[in-house]
Amino acid sequence: MLFNSYEFIFVFLPLSCIVFFVIASRAGTFPALIWLSACSVYFYSSWRLENLWLLVFSICVNYALALYVSGARQSRFVSRYVIFVFAIGINLLILGYYKYSGFVASSIGIVFDIPVSIDSPLLPLAISFYTFTQIAYQVDSYRQGNVDRNFINYFLFVTYYPHLIAGPIVHHSELMPQFTFRSVYRPYLANICVGLSLFVFGLFKKVCIADTLAPFSDAVFAAATGGATISFFEAWGGALSYTFQIYFDFSGYSDMAMGSAALLGIWLPINFFSPYRALSIVEFWRRWHITLSRFLRDYLYISLGGNRQGPSRRYVNLMLTMILGGLWHGAGWTFVVWGALHGAFLVANHAWHALVSGLRLALPIPKYLSATLSWLITFLAVVVAWVFFRAESFAAALAMLEGMAGLHGAVLDERLGRYLQFLDLFVEFGGRGIGSFGSAWGLVAIAVSLAISLFPYTSWQFVGYRWHALESHSLAVPELTVDAPMLRSRMLGVCWGLFIGILFILSVSRLTRVNQFVYFNF
Repeated sequence: MLFNSYEFIFVFLPLSCIVFFVIASRAGTFPALIWLSACSVYFYSSWRLENLWLLVFSICVNYALALYVSGARQSRFVSRYVIFVFAIGINLLILGYYKYSGFVASSIGIVFDIPVSIDSPLLPLAISFYTFTQIAYQVDSYRQGNVDRNFINYFLFVTYYPHLIAGPIVHHSELMPQFTFRSVYRPYLANICVGLSLFVFGLFKKVCIADTLAPFSDAVFAAATGGATISFFEAWGGALSYTFQIYFDFSGYSDMAMGSAALLGIWLPINFFSPYRALSIVEFWRRWHITLSRFLRDYLYISLGGNRQGPSRRYVNLMLTMILGGLWHGAGWTFVVWGALHGAFLVANHAWHALVSGLRLALPIPKYLSATLSWLITFLAVVVAWVFFRAESFAAALAMLEGMAGLHGAVLDERLGRYLQFLDLFVEFGGRGIGSFGSAWGLVAIAVSLAISLFPYTSWQFVGYRWHALESHSLAVPELTVDAPMLRSRMLGVCWGLFIGILFILSVSRLTRVNQFVYFNF
């Protein structure tokens, strides 16, 4: 079941919320949590029922081991540390078998030139997300020595359907305490308005923008995979199309996840904050997949030593963290290269700042020009890295990069000639028309996508979504409240309702073909 499907929008989501509130009002909070857990299990098993046993097994084993790791239970024969190492090991072993066994076997065969063939098992949906979520729980259980011992709270923390499939990677201290809030079990108009608005924004981003760009990028990358020569405009059209496709696909999913949860007054962490507005690669990773960046920082980079052992060791730790982050996204060398590129970008970014601050250099250019150059360099670096992320092979990625470098000429589709006559002196018209630069609509789609991605306000800021109460993992307030700006006046509410209604109708009208989210593959 997909967020962008009729089944989820018109049946599953409203039914799960309405019944949850009815049960909470009639039978209490515990049965309501049981219902929500059952809904989450159904949501997951509707994809592939045979993967459900692995999810349930992982949850039960991690819960039992966390009790020992935290000290809630004691063993006279085995220390907490040994159990902790075993817990981390079994999580990594399961993830490694299902996701990386075939990749490792084929890599060994290539390196040693020997025939090694292992059929990779079918990758269980969301295994990377729920494994990382539970690894973080085990680490915190060992470090802090205290966990919530309520099994239903833990089960729902892992399986809660808005975040289970593609994140955000939720910290247990952010979600589990919310199940004790009274506001979760009562319907509030502000929560419903904010939740529905966010969900519709996300649905529009996915089906009206990301899915519109997908055919353009797919055509170019498919041609590169097939060995075709990719010209300058075709390569950049395909690369930019994918750059904005994955942006709006992931941003749309994040909005829909937060919106689905907000209907019940449950607040998920913000996972996406206009990353293409970043002025450095460091800032980019503070804005893109924020919860994954947080996990890699807190549980990998800092564990490796972080920046505590000098700049050289810091750069090594950055490279290792990003390479492993790339490998987390997929079992392939193109993902490793993507991670290594971002690691190199981060190292260069930190080294440059160290040089500038150490020598007290001041660039003799206006501030606005410096910001523009910083943005352009960052954006181009991200686009180039996305080529490896999307390409099916090194050969396809190199074909794309050669085209982007202009090594195969600059050819535009002849249909664009009447719109771009001023380019007649510089480029040749009459190309195959692959990708975005093969049609005027493709150019418009890229231009609109760029404008929206650089807009100074995000969708969650528009609807009044607030996360400040949980940013420091502090839950001192008994309830979380939301500011719904569309409810400040009746006129504003009516106008907002019409606007959201139009977006919803446009989005639903394009659901004739349901496309999977990009991050479902990880």
